[in-house]
Amino acid sequence: MLMEAMARAGKVLRDVWGFDTFRPLQEKSIHAVLARRDSLTVLPTGGGKSLCFQVPALCVEGMAVVVSPLISLMKDQVDALHACGVSAAFVNSSQSNDEKRMVADRIRAGTLKLLYVAPERLLAERMLDFLRQTKISFFAIDEAHCISNWGHDFRPEYRGLRVLKDHFPEASIHAYTATASAPVREDIVAQLGLSGAEVLVGDFDRPNLVYRMLRANSRIQQVMEVIARHKGESCIVYCISRKEVERTAQVLQQMGVSALPYHAGLDDGQRKANQDAFIKEQCDVIVATVAFGMGIDKSNVRCVVHAGMPKSIEHYQQESGRAGRDGLESECVLIYSGSDLITWKKLMEGDSQATSEGAVKSLYAMNDLCLSPTCRHRSIVEYFGQTYGKADCQACDVCLDEIELAEDPITISQKILSCVVRLEERFGALHTAKVLIGSKEARVVELKHDQLSTFGLLAAEGLQAVKVWIDQLINQGFLRRTGEYQVLGLTESGRRLLRRDGSPRLTATSTAASTKASGPAGEPSWDGVDRGLFEALRKLRSELALTRAVPAYVIFGDEPLREFARYRPVSVEQFAKIRGVGEQKKKDFAELFVDAIRSFCEAHQVDTNVAFTPKPVANSNAVMGLLAKPNSFVAFEYFRRGDSLDEIAKKLDRAYSTICGYLEDYLRHEKITDSSPWVDPQTRDQVLAKAHLVENRRLKPVFEHFQAKISYETLRVIMICHENALAKASRSSATA
Repeated sequence: MLMEAMARAGKVLRDVWGFDTFRPLQEKSIHAVLARRDSLTVLPTGGGKSLCFQVPALCVEGMAVVVSPLISLMKDQVDALHACGVSAAFVNSSQSNDEKRMVADRIRAGTLKLLYVAPERLLAERMLDFLRQTKISFFAIDEAHCISNWGHDFRPEYRGLRVLKDHFPEASIHAYTATASAPVREDIVAQLGLSGAEVLVGDFDRPNLVYRMLRANSRIQQVMEVIARHKGESCIVYCISRKEVERTAQVLQQMGVSALPYHAGLDDGQRKANQDAFIKEQCDVIVATVAFGMGIDKSNVRCVVHAGMPKSIEHYQQESGRAGRDGLESECVLIYSGSDLITWKKLMEGDSQATSEGAVKSLYAMNDLCLSPTCRHRSIVEYFGQTYGKADCQACDVCLDEIELAEDPITISQKILSCVVRLEERFGALHTAKVLIGSKEARVVELKHDQLSTFGLLAAEGLQAVKVWIDQLINQGFLRRTGEYQVLGLTESGRRLLRRDGSPRLTATSTAASTKASGPAGEPSWDGVDRGLFEALRKLRSELALTRAVPAYVIFGDEPLREFARYRPVSVEQFAKIRGVGEQKKKDFAELFVDAIRSFCEAHQVDTNVAFTPKPVANSNAVMGLLAKPNSFVAFEYFRRGDSLDEIAKKLDRAYSTICGYLEDYLRHEKITDSSPWVDPQTRDQVLAKAHLVENRRLKPVFEHFQAKISYETLRVIMICHENALAKASRSSATA
C-alpha cells in the first residue's frame, strides 16, 4: 500500500512539477507523510522542502492544511501551485468576505487539496469547528522554527498549535524548517506534541555559496563594492537598523543601482510594493532589515550582503541561504565590527525572550564565527551538529586564501598573553590592547601600565588589529572573559601557549579591516604597501597632529601615507615625488618621515627607495574604476543635467573644491570621455599635448609647465576623461 503511494508520489512529481527524481531527503520526508507518521524535516533553503508536503497532499484523500506565517508567502506558494494546476487556496486578512466564502465552499465541496492559513486564524474557535467537519489529510507546519523559544524567529502564536493533536487526533502533523540546531529541533517536537516523530535533517552545507566575512572599514563603501560585482543581478542587503536601510538604499540609488528599502517603519502598501518589485525583478537590490525574506520564493538571488553581524548563526544560515536557491554559485558577504555585538545587546535589552540564555549564546556563537579564521562552511555545518567531510571548501575567503594569516602567530599570541598576565588578569580586552600598542591614555598612565614590560610591544600593529587578535585568542580557547566586567584570563591551553605549545591562527594586520577579495576597489590601493610601515607612519602622523593641535589629515591623508609605505623613500628628493607632498609639507615633514621610514626599513630589513612602476595609461582603468565616495553621489544628477559647478556648490551648500572632488568621482564612475562640458577644447588640447609629462599620475610637472595658469582641478578633469577614452579604446580593440 505504502509502496503504491510512493509510486504515485513519483508520478505526481513528474506530471505536476516535471522533476524526474526527488532531491536528497525529500523521498524520506514524503514517505513519513504517506505513512501518517508525525515528522520534522529540516532542509536548507533551496532544498525543496515545500514539495515534501505539496506532493503527498495530491496523493491522499482529504485536504492538507499548511500553516504559514506570512500573507505574501501564502500568496506566492498558492500562485505557484495554481501555475502547476494544483487546487490550492489561502485564507487571510487580505481577502474580502466574498473571497473567503468562495474558499469555504470549495472546502465543503471537497475540491481543495491544500489550504494555507496563518496560525492565529487556524486556532480561532470558529475555524477549528469548521475544519472538524472536513476530512483533513495532515497538517504541515511551515517555518516551524518559529515555535521554539530557542529559535531565531520565535512567534508566540505558533505555541498554540499544540492543540491540533487534541482537535484532530486522526491527522498526522509534519513540521518543516530550513534552519534548526539540535536544541531547536528537540523543542519543536516537544512543543507540537509530535508522537514518535521521525526527525529528518538534511545537509546544512550549501556548497554553491561563497562565504566572505570582512571586518568593517567604511561599511557602506564595502557594500557598494560588493553590489558593483553583481551589476544587474538580484541582491539582498541586510542592515541592522531602519536608519541604515534608508541610507544604504539612497546611496545605491545615487550610484545608479536599482535599489529599494524594506523595513517595518514603511507603511504596509509601500513595503509590499517594494517587495513585489524585487520579486518581479523590477528592481535589482532590496535593502532590508531582517523583517524581509522569510519564505521569499526567489531562486536567482546572486548575492546576499549583511552590512552588520546577524544575531545568530541560525539567522545567518537562513538569510544568506536566500542566495543561490537555484543551485548556481552565489556570493554571501558579511561585513562586521565589534560594535555589532554591542548594538544587538542593546536591542535585546528589555526582551526576556531575546535575552534568554539560548539567545545570548547564539549571539556569541555568531560573533565567534565572524572572528575565527577557519573554513566558513565547516564552521556552519559543525554548529548544526554535522560533520564536514572535506579538507577545505574552496568556497570561502579562508579556503580561497583571501585572508592572510599572521606569519608568526605564536609570538604575537605570547605578547598578548604575557600582557594579560602582567595585568594580573584584572582588565578587559580594550585596556589590554591599549597597553600593547603603547597608548598614553590617562588611565593607562595612572595605573602605571606604561611601565610594564609588555607596554608598546604591538605598537606598530594598531589598536584595531590587536583587538581582533584578542578576540581570536578568546574564540580559539587561549583566553577567556570572566565576571561582570568581562576581564581577560588565561585558560590552561593559553598557559601552554606561553611556552610555545599550541597552534593559534591569527589574521595578518592587513586583513583586520578587509580581505584580499574585498572587491575591485579594495586591491589596487593597498598593492605593495608595507602595512607595518603604514601603521608606524600613521602613529607618527598622530603625534605630529597632536603636537600641532590639528586633525591628522592636515599632516597627510592616508593616500600619501600608503605611497610612503609602498615606495619607502629615504631621501628628501624621493619623498617629494609622492603625490600629496607640497613644498611646505616637504619643508615641515620630509626629514621626520624619511627618518621614520629609514629606521623601520633597517629594523625590518625592508628594501628602500622602491622604483616607481606606473602602469601603462591604457590599462589605468584598474585605478580609474575605483568606486566613488558615498557623499559624491548626491551631486551626480546635477552633473548629468549640466548644472555648473558654482550652481551645484550653492545648491548642496558645499565648498567649490568639494564639488570638484565630486566631479572627479562622477567622471570615473560614469566613465566619461568628453571633458568639454567643464573644459574648453583649446585648453584640453594644450594639456593633452603635454600628457607625457605626467609621472605616476602626478600632475605637478604639467602644472608647472603651464606656470600654474591651468588649475589642478582642470588638469584632473582632462586627464580622467582622457584615461577613460584610452581604456574604452583598449576594450574595443580587445573585443574586435
